[in-house]
Amino acid sequence: MSCWETILDYGLRSQGIGERLLPQRDFTLCQQFTLIGSGMIWNIYFGLVALCTGFFLATAVALGKASQNRLLRKASAWFIFVFRGSPLFIQFFFAYFLFLSLKNVSPFFDPFTSAWAGALVVLFLNTAAYSGEIFHGALQSIPKGDMDAADAYGLSGWARFRRITWPTMLRLGWPAYTNEAIFLFHATTLVFFSGFPAIQQKGDALYYARYFADKTFNPFIPYPILAGYFILLTLVIIGVFGLVNGRLNRHLPQNMRAKLRFKPQVIR
Repeated sequence: MSCWETILDYGLRSQGIGERLLPQRDFTLCQQFTLIGSGMIWNIYFGLVALCTGFFLATAVALGKASQNRLLRKASAWFIFVFRGSPLFIQFFFAYFLFLSLKNVSPFFDPFTSAWAGALVVLFLNTAAYSGEIFHGALQSIPKGDMDAADAYGLSGWARFRRITWPTMLRLGWPAYTNEAIFLFHATTLVFFSGFPAIQQKGDALYYARYFADKTFNPFIPYPILAGYFILLTLVIIGVFGLVNGRLNRHLPQNMRAKLRFKPQVIR
C-alpha cells in the first residue's frame, strides 16, 4: 500500500470515514503520521470550540468578579476558585459521573456522556475560569487616565465598555491569554485518559500514538510524531494570536507594543 493510499484510507478515520480496521503489522511511518494526524482533528475540535465559547464566559466572569454586586462578585470568584483549584483530570471524572446520573433523569443529557460533548463542557468551563482570572487582572490594570478620558468625553454604560474598557482589557490581557490558549490545546490530550468514551473508537491523537506504541513496543516514534504535531499547532496559535495582538496594539508606537512570549506552565 502506497503512502497516498494510506492517507485516503486513514486520513479521516477519527471521523468515522475510511478504513475501519487499524493496521495490525508492518507499521510504516506514513501510517503513523496519517493516523495520529487524523486524531489531531479531535484535539483541534476540543481546543477551538472550548476557546471560542469560553472567551465569552471568561469576559462575563471577569466583569462579575469586578462588579459592585456582592452576589455576582462572590459567584464569579467561587467559579474561578473551583475550576482553578481542582485538577482538570479530576474534573473530567466528576463531570462524567454527573452526566451519567443526569442521563437517567432526562435523555437530554445522553450526548454529554460521550467525549465530543461532555469533555468539551469541562474544557469550556476550565478555560473560562483561567481566562476569567486573566481578564479580571487586566480590568484591574486599566489606567485610571483612560477612565478619566472616557468621563471627559461623556462616555458611560455600554458605549464606555465597548470603546474603552473591553479593548483595553483585551490589549493588557492578550499575551497571558495566548499562553492559556496554548495550554488548553495541550490539555485536550487528557480527554484520552478521562472516563468519557470515544464513539466507535474514533480516538484523538494520543489514542493512535498509544496504539502504535503498544503494538511496536517502541514509543520513540509515535510520541515524537505526536509532539511534532502539537509544536506545529502551537506555532499556528502564536501566529494567529500575534496578528490579533498587533491589531489590538495598532494605535501604539512600534517600540511600545507588547510582544507575545510563550511561557510554558510546568505546574498548573
